[in-house]
Amino acid sequence: MVEPVAATAASTKPVFATLGLFIIDEFSFSDENGNPTNEKRPAEIGGGGTYAAIGARMWLPPRTFGMVIDAGTDFPQDVHAALKDYSEEMWCFRTQEGHMTTRALNIYRGQHRDFEYLTPRIRLTPRDLVNTRLADPLTIHFVCSPKRAHVITSELRELGWNPTTIYEPIPFRCVPEELPSLLEVLPAIDVLSPNAGEALSLLSVPEPVTREKIEQAAKRFVDAGVGSESNGFVVIRSGEMGSYVLSRGHGGEWIDAYWQDQSKVIDVTGAGNAFLGGLAAGITLESGDVYEAALYGTVSASFVIEQGGLPHLTRLSPNTPDIEEWNGDSPRKRLEEVRARKNRS
Repeated sequence: MVEPVAATAASTKPVFATLGLFIIDEFSFSDENGNPTNEKRPAEIGGGGTYAAIGARMWLPPRTFGMVIDAGTDFPQDVHAALKDYSEEMWCFRTQEGHMTTRALNIYRGQHRDFEYLTPRIRLTPRDLVNTRLADPLTIHFVCSPKRAHVITSELRELGWNPTTIYEPIPFRCVPEELPSLLEVLPAIDVLSPNAGEALSLLSVPEPVTREKIEQAAKRFVDAGVGSESNGFVVIRSGEMGSYVLSRGHGGEWIDAYWQDQSKVIDVTGAGNAFLGGLAAGITLESGDVYEAALYGTVSASFVIEQGGLPHLTRLSPNTPDIEEWNGDSPRKRLEEVRARKNRS
């Protein structure tokens, strides 16, 4: 159990905030030799923070959580309208004079994917939440390098905030050289969640990725001191293998991926971020039970990978997420399905 997240009905604190970014994604496609292909994809809403917020939106009333979006003077009206479809309450828009909206280019060269920013990014820290309704959240999510994670956790202490911290190491920093910095910040992290490839890369474990290697990696992070002595979880997101949850006090558990049929998987972009937004919601809804919360994350990811871009909220009821539909299906129904699978295993 993660103790700090237990919310009472009288609590006025926001349930969840993410420090991840909002990005407008653009795309470039070429073959293995760098020759442009005929594949085209229009610009779309992206960013680790955006997907995490959408993952939480499937479970939480939008007034109870959210993220800061730096909307530049060039912020597209159609993007604003698309975000409003999920409820304007969950987005804290701000405009800084002279700043453009963050844009990035996703470069696909054969099977290799690369990423570069087209405009300067505006990084968020806990202080960016101070004068918003997201100040002092119960749970906070951030995607960054280990050194920046140290800055964020230090700032949380300076502000006197004690949220459950969910740290997602940024992919290009998941290299062995970053391991010492990661180990330094682990005691301030309640939930560490790299994906399987990132976890093994940090620990210099060679491919192929296997369940045994994932379990060993999670144990190494737990033994290295994630969280406090009694708390602290490692959740390794492992694609079609599901996710592996381990804590010092409660042992390890595999959670199956929702989609066992891989033909249903269209695009995994943002799935890990959405998983962690769902996990954050589940931590509060399940009174700190991270194992149960991982089921919420699994369902959130399942809706993200069914199409390119964000999933569609097809039945809007802002204050009652239990009766909303996403992509024409119910998150609660899928939650009961993955819970039933877990109970049978």
